[in-house]
Amino acid sequence: MYTKFSEIIAALHGSAYRKRMVAAWGVDGHTVAAAAEAVKEGIADVTLVGDRDMISKACCEEGVSESLFTVVHNPDEMKSIAQAVQMIREGQGDFLMKGLCSTDKFLRAILNKETGLLPPKGTLTHCTTLEIPSYHKLLFVGDVAVIPAPDIKQKQVIMECLVKTAKAVGVARPKVAIIAATEQVLPSQPASIDAALLAKMVDRGQIKGCIADGPLALDVAIDMESVKIKGLVSEVAGDPDCLLFPNIESGNVFYKANSKLVPGVKQAGMLVGAKVPCVLSSRADSIETKLNSIAMAAMSVQ
Repeated sequence: MYTKFSEIIAALHGSAYRKRMVAAWGVDGHTVAAAAEAVKEGIADVTLVGDRDMISKACCEEGVSESLFTVVHNPDEMKSIAQAVQMIREGQGDFLMKGLCSTDKFLRAILNKETGLLPPKGTLTHCTTLEIPSYHKLLFVGDVAVIPAPDIKQKQVIMECLVKTAKAVGVARPKVAIIAATEQVLPSQPASIDAALLAKMVDRGQIKGCIADGPLALDVAIDMESVKIKGLVSEVAGDPDCLLFPNIESGNVFYKANSKLVPGVKQAGMLVGAKVPCVLSSRADSIETKLNSIAMAAMSVQ
C-alpha cells in the first residue's frame, strides 16, 4: 500500500508498461510542465491536442522540449477536446487529461451520449486523493466537484469509485467513513439515514470489497483520540481510507480547507466512472497537483 504520492510515482517509474495520456486543449504552461514531468518520470507518454503555436509558446516559457510530446494540432478549443476524447475511444490513449479548457466543456465532451466516454447508464463522479501531513495514509474523498446532491444510489456509486481508486494503489480492503454531522441516526438529518443504510448494505454484501461505517462525524472519522473520548466502537473510525461526504458543499469545503489551511498538503483529482480515468484538476492547480493527478490516473488504468 502506498502512503505518499512520491511512492506512487516511484512505482510507476519502474513499471514495464508506460501508460499513454491524451491532454485535451493542453496548451498552457502548467499542463505542459506537468506532462513533461510525467514523461521524464516514466509515468506516461503524452499527446497534447491543441493549438501548436500555443503549445510551442508554453513549452518555451516553461523550458520544456516540445520533442517530449506528440503534438496534434487543432486550433479550435471545443474541437480539440472532442478530438482528444475520440482518440481515447479509438484506443490511442489509456487516460485523458483536462488542459486549459473549462470543466464544463471537458465534461460535455465526456458525457456526450454518442461520442463520449460514459458507459450506458453510467455515473460520473470525482475522486480526490489527499496526502495530509498529519494523517497516516492517503485519503480518498468524494464527491467534491461533480454530483451536487447525490441520492443514495449515487452515493453507492461514489463509494464504489472511491474503493476502486484506493484498491488501485494497493489498499486491499478499503475502510470507508460515511460522513454526517453526528454519529447518531436522526430522522431530522437525512444524511445520517443514508449513511446508516449504506453501512448496512456493506454489511449485507450489497456493496462489496470494503469495510464501511456511518454515520460518522468528521472528528471521529479521522481522529482516534476523538473515538476514544466518545467511546465509539468501530472498525473504521479513526482509520479510514475513504471519506464519503453527503453533498458537494461539505466535500468541497473539506477539500479547499485542506488545500488552503494545511501546510504541506498534497492532492490529486480525477473523474471515475468513465471508460478510462480522466484527470480533472483546476486550471489554477499547481504543477505538482497535476503531476500527482496524472500518477493516480495512470495507476487506475485497467
